[in-house]
Amino acid sequence: MKLCLLLLLLQAAAIVSALSPSQPTSLSNRPTTSKHSRRSTSSLFGIRSTLARARDSLVNKERSDADLKDGIAFFYDRSSKLWEDVWGEHMHHGYYVPEDRTDHVQAQIDLIDEVLKWSYGSDNLGSRSPKTVVDVGCGIGGSSRHIVKKYPGSTAQGITLSPYQANRGNELAKEQGLSDRASFQVADALNMPFADSSFDLVWSLESGEHMPDKPKFINELMRVAAPGGRIILVTWCHRDLEKGEPSLSKKEERILAKINRAYYLPKWCSVADYVELLKKEGAVDIRREDWSYIIAPFWKAVIKSSLNLKSVIGLMKSGFSTIRGAYAMLLMLRGFNAGVIKFGLITCTKPETGKADP
Repeated sequence: MKLCLLLLLLQAAAIVSALSPSQPTSLSNRPTTSKHSRRSTSSLFGIRSTLARARDSLVNKERSDADLKDGIAFFYDRSSKLWEDVWGEHMHHGYYVPEDRTDHVQAQIDLIDEVLKWSYGSDNLGSRSPKTVVDVGCGIGGSSRHIVKKYPGSTAQGITLSPYQANRGNELAKEQGLSDRASFQVADALNMPFADSSFDLVWSLESGEHMPDKPKFINELMRVAAPGGRIILVTWCHRDLEKGEPSLSKKEERILAKINRAYYLPKWCSVADYVELLKKEGAVDIRREDWSYIIAPFWKAVIKSSLNLKSVIGLMKSGFSTIRGAYAMLLMLRGFNAGVIKFGLITCTKPETGKADP
């Protein structure tokens, strides 16, 4: 998830700022007034108590759908600039084949291309290439701009809950000469401001996990897809349940509940759950795949990039909710390593006419 990656960066920054005794000294030696120096040193030492409060706040408190949406918007408004400063315009994981690759920014771009190739079955689509694209949960629009560059003549519209992200996405589109082909706005993915059957490609990369109403989310993806259009959903899920298994273990549920509190997430679902929802909506040609192992090396790269003063200062400026999420990243890693959290790919097609036969 985009938020997951951002908080992984912040987790590393949090550790540095809380534990490294050299940071206050290096800041206090900067050419500035003694008053400012004392304030900087005090801020760095003071963040330790804030981090402890963040850790202790990870309790399972129920949030309404409106609270979740407000929290997501607030978090991204405050934190997206930090991610862009360190990693650029793509707020998602990278594609690590081979797993020891070190060109991490290119790995992020390759993830988009490889997901498209996996879904369509080819890199050379010719007349099958999408002409109209919606990016659901667009971040600052990196995927949208890459897709319209990849497919000449195509246009993309992105939606996000964050005003900052929408504005920044439009700024970057203008800078890259794409204002007439890629645009971004604040909108709710559960109530998209688009007519039925509007898009050849409905793209959602690492945002589905934020949706509080999964059936409504899938309904909206299908609604705005054109007949014969393709839906590509890449999202974090919990593992599929085994046959005869009624639910996740209590330990697994506790991990997910704490992650939810920090990341403004609703109840998790599995890839199998998404597949069933798509079937109910009449989707055809449904395929799924687990790419958890393909994206895993990116996390180490994000941690490494965070071990610098710039990231620490960014953390300090991002606010308490971000610091709390940084601590919760340890839980995310634990869940991933335990196999309860999966990076799932799902693709399907909307039938040419009406719903598919049951």
